[in-house]
Amino acid sequence: MSLYFFLIISVYLVYSLFKANKNTSKIAVRTVSVERPDIVLASNKIKILHLSDLHLENISISPKELYERIAGKDIDLIALTGDFMDRKRSLPKLAPYLQMLNKLEPRYGMYAVFGNHDYVLKGKNFAALKKILEENGCRTLQNEHSVIDINGEKLNIIGIDNYSTKHHDVAKSYLGVSDGYNLVLTHDPNVVLEMKDYKYDYLLSGHFHGGQIHWPKPYHLAKMGKLVRMNMVKGLHYHNGMPFYISEGLGQTGVNIRIGSRPEITFHEIA
Repeated sequence: MSLYFFLIISVYLVYSLFKANKNTSKIAVRTVSVERPDIVLASNKIKILHLSDLHLENISISPKELYERIAGKDIDLIALTGDFMDRKRSLPKLAPYLQMLNKLEPRYGMYAVFGNHDYVLKGKNFAALKKILEENGCRTLQNEHSVIDINGEKLNIIGIDNYSTKHHDVAKSYLGVSDGYNLVLTHDPNVVLEMKDYKYDYLLSGHFHGGQIHWPKPYHLAKMGKLVRMNMVKGLHYHNGMPFYISEGLGQTGVNIRIGSRPEITFHEIA
């Protein structure tokens, strides 16, 4: 290989990595609407802010920038679907994001589930993560649910723990759930493949990052479950007639780059 050719290739690779890193700052703000055919709940749409996969080791938006992107929005509920971090040194980074989210004053609060990276923390460090979330106004759900009354009707917020690390227990999550609108929060969407006998009206998840490096195809996701092989890695999908959404996430894992994918902030309107 000639020196000239080597230099050309090197410059191209450096430029590509630079561009891939810049892509982590090009955040997509999306609005998704789903119908609620069997329940009224409210005369207006229920508006949910959904964030997933912050990965505070590799995130290219500051708490202030995040707030500026979503300030002024009318929000009923904030849903955080896991993978906040996997290193204890990142623990102090979380509270400023939660404080900014609290400034949005969601009518019915903020709820969170945990992802596979969160469980890397283990022991006292995982306990510290949970404590930070709860001290900053976030209800954490580990195979449990919370009920909100809206105009005399029930919104069941069902938190199923992470599927890929086998922390999930769908039956326990639904234990005691009565009639109402079932909103499920979970990290790994593959759990929907085991939920044929459990009704949900809408499910929010993350985990795949839209591939993060989605070029030419996200072949590296193959080991991450059957949904990938069903070409379900991001966006709105249906399984057994029930809708679920896979966020591309806000942060990155491994290296702070994205190719063929975008960090995502999502507003869901239950219409």
